Amino acid sequence: MIYLDNNATTDLDSAVLDAMIDCYRRGPLNPSSQHGLGRAARSLLDNAISEIGQYLGADCDSPGGDQLVLTSGGSESNNLALAGLGDLTKPLVVSAIEHPSVLAVAAQQQQRGREVRIIPASASGVVDIEQAARLIAQQPTPALVSVMAANNETGVIQPLDAIARLCQNANVPLHIDATQAIGKLPFRFAICGASAVSFTAHKFHGPSGIGGLLVRAGVELHAHLQGGEQQLGKRPGTEAVPLAVGMGFALQLATSQMAGIAARIQSHRDEFENRMSERIDGIVFYGKSAPRLPGTSCFSLPGVDRQIMLMALDRGGIACSSGSACASGSSRPSHVLAAMGRSEAEIESTIRLGLSKFTTANDMVSASNTICFHHQRLRRKQTVEKPV
Repeated sequence: MIYLDNNATTDLDSAVLDAMIDCYRRGPLNPSSQHGLGRAARSLLDNAISEIGQYLGADCDSPGGDQLVLTSGGSESNNLALAGLGDLTKPLVVSAIEHPSVLAVAAQQQQRGREVRIIPASASGVVDIEQAARLIAQQPTPALVSVMAANNETGVIQPLDAIARLCQNANVPLHIDATQAIGKLPFRFAICGASAVSFTAHKFHGPSGIGGLLVRAGVELHAHLQGGEQQLGKRPGTEAVPLAVGMGFALQLATSQMAGIAARIQSHRDEFENRMSERIDGIVFYGKSAPRLPGTSCFSLPGVDRQIMLMALDRGGIACSSGSACASGSSRPSHVLAAMGRSEAEIESTIRLGLSKFTTANDMVSASNTICFHHQRLRRKQTVEKPV
């Protein structure tokens, strides 16, 4: 199986697994315990948090500095940010292309009476800065703006510098969902202009089940879980030390290898898209005119249904998707492509590939051959079965 669904999750790096196994072998690890084993666990956890902060350009070591709240992943981090930052009775601004874990919370808060303002996106998948400026300046002043760093479906990188300036000028906190960006793009919390940033380890070859919400020093975050004093009461529950160690090591590897990996997988992706353009008339690649994540390719295959194509590719040894993994299992069309103004036919024929550092040039040649074969086969089948 050629795995090309790395925007959904990545393969755990074997070196990260080894580091986690070494951690598990140390014995029971509860950082809140006062005995020797507990103190050893606390040391491991504190070191992991410190390292993660350093790799992301945050100061998590100084008293009263930035705080890294460990969560179960990106979705929980987004939920915590939207429920815990700012006054929930005041407006919330989000973009139309956000991850479901942002839009669903926004919709729930709207049902409870909160005003929610939606920033539209352009045909290239970039949020509309002029509309963002208008919505942020509109009275009453928003309590929070939440915009992703890079889109999980199209890979389009969003203009965070411009959005951060708008928020700073209006004195409005900014939350960035950097789940798809961290580990793939350079990131420095100290200069990003955000009050809080979400991320998760399994997007950069770390373990599933752990993520983080970086919160800037001085920013108040309200907990929405109760029952413990861990993490300064912001997210109760015994911390998963081996997962934190694994996330820290995975981030170290991703940071140190980033430039070389990005250049290589972008070359593989671009060559793939060139081959596909030559072989399939009418294929549409989304976000190609905008800055994109180096390993994301999102495209529509004319004349075929995405679900049928995905099943054919799965049987043909290609693992990919048709959009957000958090919307899989449902046949709902992509809200991201809809926000970009794409037609229903285009949306219903869209496939997404996500490359990683383990993806080879041969993988992408095989993928293009397999996709083209099944596209031609399905088109011929539809032509034959079409009523006269």
